[in-house]
Amino acid sequence: MSTREVSLPVASQPSADAFVALAQRAESLGYDRAWLPETWGRDVVTMLATIAARTDEIGIGPSIMPVYSRSPALIAQTAATLQEVSQGRFRLGLGPSGPLVIENWHGVPFVRPLRYTRETIEIVTRILSGEEVTYNGELFDLSGFRLRCDSPEPRPRIDAAGMAPKSVELAGRFADGWHALMLTPDGFRDRLDDLQRGAELGGRDPDAVRTTLSLTCCALDDGERARKLVRQHIVFYVGSMGTFYRDSLARQGYEETAHEIYDRWQNGDREGAMNAMSDDLLDQLAVAGTPSAARDRIETFAALDGVDALSVSFPRAGKRDDIDATLDTLAPE
Repeated sequence: MSTREVSLPVASQPSADAFVALAQRAESLGYDRAWLPETWGRDVVTMLATIAARTDEIGIGPSIMPVYSRSPALIAQTAATLQEVSQGRFRLGLGPSGPLVIENWHGVPFVRPLRYTRETIEIVTRILSGEEVTYNGELFDLSGFRLRCDSPEPRPRIDAAGMAPKSVELAGRFADGWHALMLTPDGFRDRLDDLQRGAELGGRDPDAVRTTLSLTCCALDDGERARKLVRQHIVFYVGSMGTFYRDSLARQGYEETAHEIYDRWQNGDREGAMNAMSDDLLDQLAVAGTPSAARDRIETFAALDGVDALSVSFPRAGKRDDIDATLDTLAPE
């Protein structure tokens, strides 16, 4: 049985207190963990520390913290501190993000993302163990230091995000878990094979690698509005956020649709991009509709073999009332 988690909606919150209130609401509804993405708004570390201080039980974590925006040592220090202040409720999600954010916002070259992610995970894992770290990688060289504070107990687990076969294989080989995003059931099964292969390459038990499937969700009495909001969200990512989402969708058997959405969006035809996504594809990627339909649909994803946690996320144009209604509808029973 998969657990139910929530990915807080970074785009639609007017204040830090609003994030805290959503995390508190999720905690009261029985969600197991609150994830927070880091893009170009509020920083994830301050927000997670604030949430930790104002909640009691819900787990917390970044999904994801980009590996290019902080050094591996600073990521490890941050993980140790957040584990301490949350009293053991922290889990670390890492990934490369994408070139648009990394190069145009952080001003850092988006180079060798797989190697960058692998070395970051390896270094963070060693630092969090409390040992003195000597690491001679292709990108990083560290020697002579260990954490100045006590190493956290338990050690925070580290997840890696990935959509492409090699990035998912990397998660299975080096991380404690995998964050999956914008995958159909068949697409998830295909990538699960990559995860298992990675675990075997790393000499690990594939069943010990935790999988978190993030789903864009909207459950409203006005089911058509819910579906429109989710369709807008998916089309925005496929059409405008680089080529990762486009290529992932193409890889799952929707190449013509993926390129039509991308091309129409890039040419300014937003309505045409929206129309290119069929209702069937929407239901393969997300949970959207009336409360009854949304509850039925999310159970289909929950029943997938290999899913350990479902993370309920929200369309970027959703309002607070939409988020609250969806949280309530899809809360764990």
